Amino acid sequence: MTKKLACLASTALVGCLLSATAAMAQSTGTEAVEQVVVTASTLKNQNGTIVAQTVPKSRSTITQDFIARQVPGQTVLDSLNLLPGVNFTNNDAYGSAGGDITIRGFDSQRVALLQDGIPLNDSGNYAIYPNQQMDSELISKVDVNLGTTDVDSPTAAAAGGTINYMTRKPKDDFGGVFEAQAGDGNFRRFFGVIDTGKIGPWGTSAWFSAADAINDVFNGPGKIHKTQYNARIYQPFGDNGDFISLIANYNKNRNNFINRMTLAQFQAGTGIGYSRATCARPTPVAGTAQVDFNASTCYKNNINPSNTGNLRGQSLFHLGDSFILTVDPSFQYTLANGGGRTLFNENGNGTGNGIIRGSALTGGQDLNGDGDILDSVLLYSPNTTNTRRYGVTSSLIWKFADNQSFRLAYTYDEAHHRQTGEYTTFNSDGTPSNVFGGKDGYGKSIKLSDGSILRRRDRVSIATLNQFSAEYRGRFMEDKLLLNVGLRAPFFKRQLHNFCYQLDTFNAYCTNQAPITLAGTNDGNGQTLVNLPGQPLANQYGRPREFTRKYDKVLPNVGVSYNLTDRQSVYFSYAETLSAPRTDDLYDKKLTNPDPEIAHVYDLGYRFQSPTVLLAASAYYNDFTNRIERAFNEQDNIAFSVNVGDVVLKGFDAQFGFKPEEYLSFYASFSYVDSELKANIPGTTLNSVLPTKGKELYETPKYQGAVRVDWDITEALSVGVQAKYVGERWTNLTNTEKVPSYALLDLDARYQLDGLGLKDTYVQINVKNLADEKYLGDLAVNPSGTGLGQPGYPRTASITLHAAF
Repeated sequence: MTKKLACLASTALVGCLLSATAAMAQSTGTEAVEQVVVTASTLKNQNGTIVAQTVPKSRSTITQDFIARQVPGQTVLDSLNLLPGVNFTNNDAYGSAGGDITIRGFDSQRVALLQDGIPLNDSGNYAIYPNQQMDSELISKVDVNLGTTDVDSPTAAAAGGTINYMTRKPKDDFGGVFEAQAGDGNFRRFFGVIDTGKIGPWGTSAWFSAADAINDVFNGPGKIHKTQYNARIYQPFGDNGDFISLIANYNKNRNNFINRMTLAQFQAGTGIGYSRATCARPTPVAGTAQVDFNASTCYKNNINPSNTGNLRGQSLFHLGDSFILTVDPSFQYTLANGGGRTLFNENGNGTGNGIIRGSALTGGQDLNGDGDILDSVLLYSPNTTNTRRYGVTSSLIWKFADNQSFRLAYTYDEAHHRQTGEYTTFNSDGTPSNVFGGKDGYGKSIKLSDGSILRRRDRVSIATLNQFSAEYRGRFMEDKLLLNVGLRAPFFKRQLHNFCYQLDTFNAYCTNQAPITLAGTNDGNGQTLVNLPGQPLANQYGRPREFTRKYDKVLPNVGVSYNLTDRQSVYFSYAETLSAPRTDDLYDKKLTNPDPEIAHVYDLGYRFQSPTVLLAASAYYNDFTNRIERAFNEQDNIAFSVNVGDVVLKGFDAQFGFKPEEYLSFYASFSYVDSELKANIPGTTLNSVLPTKGKELYETPKYQGAVRVDWDITEALSVGVQAKYVGERWTNLTNTEKVPSYALLDLDARYQLDGLGLKDTYVQINVKNLADEKYLGDLAVNPSGTGLGQPGYPRTASITLHAAF
């Protein structure tokens, strides 16, 4: 019997395997079941940049060895940027300002981000917030499934694949790490973590960490400030791998925005940041009219505050010799907004633009306290989201043969999503009196004469996922053939309550005023659309309402791999994935019920894995149906969602790792994607059509490439150099505007201080964008018009002192 089979035959099924291999999974259940069919020898890993794979699907993995060579504290998504098919555009060099990620042509709202197996995408719009992720020092590894999911992936948004990062376990011995960092842009960061080691009679271990980082906005005034706390406690039971664990995370961000610009502004060099000079506000004086002039320029108005946190439980228990039970409960909390400002005329006749955006102010009201209603006063108008999310992912694994297993999995995920927009005042210096506006318990709200609160949005949604999964895995033909067959059946429900009148999928109007009924225009719910007093007659609103939408589907997941030799294997996988409509797709003036987006993904891959060479290449075909995009009617200032029909994506990914000597390694990746919209789509005006048939998706580079070289020059000094090339990208679905390609060059150098008697202590230098490339990164696209881009950060150097004890 081989070493692998001997290990599998023992009661310590998972404990034996986990001690011998690197885990390659998402949830505790997937991690456990994948160990049943993995080989017992340690999986090959070249400096954490590329890791050998055994699963019969396209997956790439990085580990802490590589993550630690990037800027410490950097968002973990930036560390994925070298992987094939992945493109992350970071909004600043230190990872605290956000960014955007795409995988094989799918944007971030169609990619599931998970932390220890729990979903982190926004429950309403599936957005990913890179600047809110766990401190990079605490992440053991990241798995990226390209275009597919695992059978128990707890998500309704994974049409384009999954990203799952795993938290490191506590160490067996007492110790700690302290890091102090400084860099360009007045950057400074402090990080510390303490490991308790094994304590008490049961070998309990834990760690606790804290970090604080601050830097300047690089293209204008403003600060980016991030504070984070993490902790983990781990309790093993016996020696067979049974355990329970609890992980906690809290993150606080206070950011000024980095100004976006058009392609024309970028090329002309006229795109600038927000202004510091226009933040002073006029002093209120009774009897005269004051006007706030900084309605669109003051950097202090443009902020992105967030308080987020979660608790993540993990557990694994053997039930006899053949069964394993895993249970991973979780709770998440979010309070965040993207800032905002609105100029109001105190006499109630609208704003500086002639329309009160999102709320009614009638009869006149003194907003600045000077005793008159003659002024135009700027109010802080954030769209605040407050989410409480409860979940559990569980698996029952039956190992009924030495090399075969069957799993049943269940996921429950319920998110209470409260979206409000209570206005509040600005201080005299241009800062809001409270970053969360007039939300109850935070800032002072604006009370109107009818007793209501001045607000721009007021709605509640409850998103509930009940998901059942089944999976079979087995090895045959002397372990050369690996078969994986699974079914994932999500039952997803959105309960939506809108307490305001809705103009389009984004803009609401909250008022107690009696509406003016419009005969003959049905809202799809048996009622007519309405006009509202004081609003343009062209604006027709849907009434306040509540409704429910359900999305259910059985999704197959099949993979098979065959070992041609000890070092070569081929695999084929097929997966069907689902992305249910987002909340904003459903909140419209007319009731809508768009079909979920469905992707059929076919992958054919080859792997060569030796002690010195790791090669993985795959060709894929993705048939994507019912894609939903946002359209914008510039003439009527109305945004809405539109189904663009079928989209086909096909391409090729490859990555290559070569380590000829222990002191030298080389990595390269390449990806090509060809996307095609199969039909024209409705335009932004009545009976118009956008010529999209045969066109490509926006924000999708057709070509990408990356390289990295690691060189240990001496035992103390090591250097890494990496480069990423991103091809041209369209900014719209009609392919009339394209941003240029760009290449980023990064450098990292580390000097170990062991020779000075300081074990595990080093100094590290990182330089991002070494060549000072000028480029547009994160794109805010427009289906039919001009898009906006985030200017790329300039050359940025930082230094880190990492001290361990």
